[in-house]
Amino acid sequence: MKEAVRINKFLSEAGVCSRRKADEALERGEITINGQTAEMGARVSDGDVVLYRGTPVTRKNPTVILAYNKPLGLVCTSKEADKDSIFRKLDYPIRLNYVGRLDKDSQGLLLLTNDGELANQIQKSRNDHEKEYVVRVDRELTEDFLNGMRNGVPVLDTVTKKCVVKKQGERTFRIILTQGLNRQIRRMCDFFDYKVVYLKRIRVMNVHLGSLKPGEYRLLTGEEERTLRASLK
Repeated sequence: MKEAVRINKFLSEAGVCSRRKADEALERGEITINGQTAEMGARVSDGDVVLYRGTPVTRKNPTVILAYNKPLGLVCTSKEADKDSIFRKLDYPIRLNYVGRLDKDSQGLLLLTNDGELANQIQKSRNDHEKEYVVRVDRELTEDFLNGMRNGVPVLDTVTKKCVVKKQGERTFRIILTQGLNRQIRRMCDFFDYKVVYLKRIRVMNVHLGSLKPGEYRLLTGEEERTLRASLK
């Protein structure tokens, strides 16, 4: 480290949490620098000892971004929080965070990274980052249903943003969302009395699931990472 950096940036670059979460941790007094409780705006220099909730934080590992095919039945929680956590099944040598959730009954592409700032930028709904899904429902699709899904659906005290919906089969469609409300696709379908029986995310921004099998992961290519980061600027 050539120059001192703000503590929230240090924690974000170390893959501990986003800058916003770091600021919240600072307010709760969960961070110390050289044995002293850190204050907002504090800076970290070479040789400083930083503890987050009593655990030492070291300078960031090399940035890692994985494309992971989350299987059915696993949940996006910490390893300690749930026996079905993805991190109990994924053996990787450094700590990673998931970027956007997939619920237990959904499968497909999940980005995992130790770059907290990158994760935070991708998840900001105001940035309109695309996520594409293949969905199968319990009965035949109608044009009224497809148009309704495209043009905004009342869910969770709001109306979903207009989106791209393309019919793929009698009961299957693709949908591209630019927001991430809780169980959004399922709630949208429920509004029209359709039940989701299969939901798979196949793309996040420029990153595609491709041929990854459930439980498999791969590092993003250099070109994928460059394109991803460029789209966040």
